[in-house]
Amino acid sequence: MTVLRGRAFLTLVLVSLLGALLAAAPPAAPAPVWQRVAPGVEYRWFDIRSSRGTARAHLLSVDLADARVSVGLLYPGVVAARSPLSALADGAGAVGGVNGDFFHLSETQHPGVEATGSPVGPAVADGRALKAAVPDGQRFGPALPPGTNTRQVLGVGEDGVARTGELVLEGTVSWDGAEVELGGLNQYALPVGSVGVFTKDWGAASRVRATCGTDTRRDAPCSDETYEVTVRGGQVVEVAQTPGRGAVAPGTEVLVGREAGARELRKLAVGDRVDVRYALAAGGAGAAGGAYRFAVGGYPVLRDGEPLSGMDKVTPAVRTAAGVRDGGRRMLLLALDGSPGFRSGLTVVEVADAMRDQGATDAVNLDGGGSSTLVARQGGAAKVSVLNHPSGGAQRPVPNGIGIFVRGNGGAQAS
Repeated sequence: MTVLRGRAFLTLVLVSLLGALLAAAPPAAPAPVWQRVAPGVEYRWFDIRSSRGTARAHLLSVDLADARVSVGLLYPGVVAARSPLSALADGAGAVGGVNGDFFHLSETQHPGVEATGSPVGPAVADGRALKAAVPDGQRFGPALPPGTNTRQVLGVGEDGVARTGELVLEGTVSWDGAEVELGGLNQYALPVGSVGVFTKDWGAASRVRATCGTDTRRDAPCSDETYEVTVRGGQVVEVAQTPGRGAVAPGTEVLVGREAGARELRKLAVGDRVDVRYALAAGGAGAAGGAYRFAVGGYPVLRDGEPLSGMDKVTPAVRTAAGVRDGGRRMLLLALDGSPGFRSGLTVVEVADAMRDQGATDAVNLDGGGSSTLVARQGGAAKVSVLNHPSGGAQRPVPNGIGIFVRGNGGAQAS
C-alpha cells in the first residue's frame, strides 16, 4: 500500500507539473477558417512553423472560373508613381489584392538623379501594354534563378485563365527608309546602345535615369552620349541633347537614345515624319495562351509544381507571392505578416514551398519587406482593410499591385 501511495503521489506530481507547463505555454492559434470576402473570393491566414520560428501568412483565394470574378492591375494611372495599396484598391473598386512588382525604390549611385518609383518588369492593364522590362542587371530584388529574366510575369489571358510566362518588347522606330529596333517602353533603365519610347503612361518623372547604369551594373555611371526626340502626330516637333522630364501629352511619343541609339536619333530633324510601333508579345512557356489581358512582373519561384533551382535557401524576409492552381482557374495571393511577434519572414525557397502546399503549380515572388501588403473588404465594408501587418508599421507606397474585382458586388460579405 505504501508503494502504491508513492506511485500515486508521483503520478499526481507529474500531472500537476504537466498542467503547469501547459498553462504557461502560449495558447494554440485557432484553426484558420476561410472567410468569404465576396462571391468567388475567400480569405484566411495560417501559420508556417519551422526551426527558425513561426511565420504567419495571409492568403486570398480567387475563383476565376466564376464569371463575375476577375483580377487586374492596380496602379496610380501612370508607371512612374506610387500609392498605398489600399488607396489603389479603393480607387479602382477592388474587393482585395496584394502589392506587385519590385521597383526603382532608391537612387544612391547617381548623384542628382531621382528614383522614379517605376516597376522592374512588364505591365499590362486592360489589354494595353504599359511598360517593358529593364535589363537584368538593373533590377531590384533577390538574384534571379538561373534561366530566368526580368521579362517574367504572372497574368491572365483574354480567355480568363491565369498563367505565368514572359513578355517581350517588339517595336520599331522608322523614318525615310531607316528603321531602329526599340529597346525600351516606359522603363527606368534602357539597354546600352538602344532607343526607348516614353508615352503618356510614363508620368512626369525625369527620363534621365533611363540612360544610367549598364545591362549588368545598376551602379555604372550615366551615359555621356544621349539624345531625345519628341514625336507628335507622327512628326518630330522637338529634339534635345539630354533626356527631359514632365508629363508626355496624349498622342505624343518621346524617344530617348543612349550611345548607338543616340547616334541614330541624331539623324532626325524637326519636321521629319516618324512611325513608332510597339507591343508586348507573349514568349516562353506562356506563349501558347495568347495575349495577356493583365500582367505584372514577378520573380518566378514555382514552375509545374516544382521550386526553381538556384534560389536562396538562407535569407528570410517578409514576402509577397502570387500563384495559379486548378489549371489557371484559381489564383492565390499571399503576403506574410511583418509583426514583431512572428519570425521575420521566409526564404525564397520556403515561399515556393508554401505556395505549392496551397496547391499552386506556378508562382512568382513579388516585392517584399515594407512593401508586402494584403488588403480585402471585410464584413460588408465599402473599403478594404489591411489584413497583414506591414513590416514598416504602415503601408509603403507601391507602383502596382494585383486587384480582385467582382461584378455586382456592393461590398464584402462575411461567411
